[in-house]
Formats: sequence, structure tokens, C-alpha cells
Amino acid sequence: MTDLHGWITQQVDHVERLLDENEWPPSQSEGVRLRCEADRRILARHTLDPNQTAFTAACQGCGIDSWGLPNVDNLNECPELLDLAHAHGLTPEILAELDRPEPPPPPRHKPLGPVADTSRVPAALRGPNWKGRP
Repeated sequence: MTDLHGWITQQVDHVERLLDENEWPPSQSEGVRLRCEADRRILARHTLDPNQTAFTAACQGCGIDSWGLPNVDNLNECPELLDLAHAHGLTPEILAELDRPEPPPPPRHKPLGPVADTSRVPAALRGPNWKGRP
């Protein structure tokens, strides 16, 4: 499947194909064409925020709050995209089936280097929970 942004993009693509195939009444085609252009402008603003590192699925178009946190931390919860999707026939069932943009897994930590030899630490400095090498 795809996420909400991708689903809306597919719907707009479909409508534009119908326009190109003259499947829309001529009296409505210009209005529909303008609506598709407006939808694409909204889609261009409401995308994954490349500037967020902690919330990598955040919506760029929804901005950040006074703490510097995203107002919408998952693109599938963006109110603008949800309203736009509603106009394209989104149902709760379709929304439930869509993929949710997920942040990538945290990076694996690399070892800092060789383990220090602690065999020469005096017993008086070791304490009761010492786990160093003898």
C-alpha cells in the first residue's frame, strides 16, 4: 500500500488521466483541472519534514510549535491532507489500510574503542560493585 500522501497523489493522478481522456464534461473540465493543481500545491507543502531528526515522519507543512516540536508528528495525521483525502473519497477503512510513515530505526552504536585495562586499579578504588577486570 502507500501512505496518505501517496494515496492522495494517486487519486489526483487518476482524475488528471480522466481529464486527458476527455472523460469529464467540458463544462466542468477547467474547474477540475484547477482543483487538481490546488491539490498538488497542498501536497507539495505537506510532505515529510526533512529538517526533523527525532520525528522523521513529521509533516513539514504543519510547522513546529514554540518548543520546536512538530505540530503533526506523523504525516498520516496531517489535518490538511486528511481534509484533502476526504474530498477524494477517503473512508475510515481506507485510512486504516494505509501505511504510516515510520521513522527509520535508531542507528546502531559502534564500540567506542578498545576496552581499557583496569587490572591495575587499586582495590581501595574499586568499590562494592566493581565490574572491571581483575
